[in-house]
Amino acid sequence: MSKRKVYLIGVFSVFAFLTWFYLQSIKSDGTFSEKVKISLREVGHQLLLSNQDSTSVILPVIEQSPLKYTLSFENPFSFEPGNLVSSIADSFKKADLPEQYLVETIQCTTEQVAYSYQMSPATEETIVPCFGRILPKECYTIEVRFTDVSAPFFGKKTALYLLFFAISIFILIEFFNYRRKQSIKLKQRNAPFASLGSFQFYPEQNKLIKEAVEINLSKKECELLAIFVAHPNQIIKRDELTKKVWEDNGVIVGRSLDTYISKLRKKLQDDDTIKLTNVHGVGYKLEVR
Repeated sequence: MSKRKVYLIGVFSVFAFLTWFYLQSIKSDGTFSEKVKISLREVGHQLLLSNQDSTSVILPVIEQSPLKYTLSFENPFSFEPGNLVSSIADSFKKADLPEQYLVETIQCTTEQVAYSYQMSPATEETIVPCFGRILPKECYTIEVRFTDVSAPFFGKKTALYLLFFAISIFILIEFFNYRRKQSIKLKQRNAPFASLGSFQFYPEQNKLIKEAVEINLSKKECELLAIFVAHPNQIIKRDELTKKVWEDNGVIVGRSLDTYISKLRKKLQDDDTIKLTNVHGVGYKLEVR
């Protein structure tokens, strides 16, 4: 499998995952928010019942952010902190909500925190003060902020940021790939080449080009062809070819020369004006018309 295919499969997989992640985050985010609102309304109902109030209205729960919610009431009420703590804990447990959150009870008139506590799965991180002290009857709002950042599956905004980041990275990669390809093409246009019939021979890049089609050459094929191109229509002895391409590198060969000549013939066969011929018992000649 080519590097290009591997790259495209990788990019497609990333986008598929991010799309799934985004759809899941939207679904999870909406479900999480609704579960919190329902649970807090149940908490409000229990607080009013503890005040023998079954008629006053619990105002709509407001989502301040994906992690922060506010519960408000129509009328003043009083409460005992222990009842608030247990009511929220029981309601959140039923709804399978995170166990890590911070609760603040705020007086409406002064906007000061009348009571607050922190819950956590780890006992040593749980802080619940002032049990048994009943707070006076006043207007209160209850704010709950989840401190477990994974609560709403990171939130759809985070998913959007991730998707935007991935798209940006993809665009940058494509941009640099484009620049790199353009640079390579420019170098190729400026690289020295030898004309060989309808071919352009690039000895430094080990390739032939014919009508924008690249034909790759092995190092030995390139070295052999360079010798023939330098001496067109001349017989090059076998011993000379063997010495320059193989023996000078400390390698002695048998039939390797004939094998590489055969490979070169196949790569040059599309042009009838050039031909590699065998001069029996002597060597080879590149005939160029």
